Amino acid sequence: MRATTIHAPGDIRFEEVPDPTIEEPTDAVVRVVAGCICGSDLWPYRGANDVTAGDTIGHECVGVVEEVGAEVRDFAPGDFVIVPFCHSDNTCAHCRAGVQSACEHSGFTQSGQGEYARVTQADGSLVKTDGMPDEAMLPSLLTLSDVLPTGWHAAVSAGVQPGGTAVVIGDGAVGLCGVLAAAQLGAERVVAMSRHEPRQEIARAFGATDIVAERGKEGSARIAELTNGIGADAVLECVGTDEAMKTAFAVARPGSTVGFVGVPHGVELPVRRMFQKNVGLAGGIAPVRHYLPDLLERVLSGAIDPGRVFDLTLPMSESPEGYRAMDERRAIKVLLQP
Repeated sequence: MRATTIHAPGDIRFEEVPDPTIEEPTDAVVRVVAGCICGSDLWPYRGANDVTAGDTIGHECVGVVEEVGAEVRDFAPGDFVIVPFCHSDNTCAHCRAGVQSACEHSGFTQSGQGEYARVTQADGSLVKTDGMPDEAMLPSLLTLSDVLPTGWHAAVSAGVQPGGTAVVIGDGAVGLCGVLAAAQLGAERVVAMSRHEPRQEIARAFGATDIVAERGKEGSARIAELTNGIGADAVLECVGTDEAMKTAFAVARPGSTVGFVGVPHGVELPVRRMFQKNVGLAGGIAPVRHYLPDLLERVLSGAIDPGRVFDLTLPMSESPEGYRAMDERRAIKVLLQP
């Protein structure tokens, strides 16, 4: 098959690689109908993560089941499925506790920007729709593989409550989905920290009531002004940098929680401030499968339209241009079609 591969920082290619196969009886092979580039894919692209030359890249996809292992009972060739980026059996102790991202038999999608992907623990991971969805629905369904549940996880971890004030740090696709999640969970005021007009527009469409363009101390001062000096009831950190984390704790009111889902890079927690202000930290890798039933229902009913985060669609063969567009902030999130 053909798939997107990474060879060094900045070196993305679309080339022939071995087809994924059934390796365990609990596996499935999915023909990718739509994949995309994640903000976390930019870490190795920019050289912040180690790269093994020739590895496939891409962990978000939806598609059609092509083949299943002998122990797969709930899926068959021809089923259209959402593929959570983190695979789980959905039966172990951690899964039963709602932390499928820490499943005892975990796996991860490794060629979501390719023509086929292997899914381990297919019965516990995959979620199917009732037949083949309309093409117009594909972008929103694709967000369910990672970016929407990740933004949702930030909001849940931060303890967003009806009537409260939530501040979202990060205006990438995850941050925008965090805005959507906070609004859906009932926050009366949702503040999106964003300096980019196209992203601000989507944030407002997703439910942001306020936009703060300032960064650092100026941004924190603006949040204090908006909240009459109290601070946010819930803070969603959707970036993963030290600056973003510092801002998160600076704007959090005493007794609140910072929900973090940005992959941490160089982050040093302000432990003394956390202690003195009783500000907590929760979050991590989103347990996608835990949130999928609820989020799928919201998408199919038309209650939410998270697919708006895709502002550039390219053939999968042009994935290198997709990486450049996101790296240069010419695109929020790129959808790739085989």
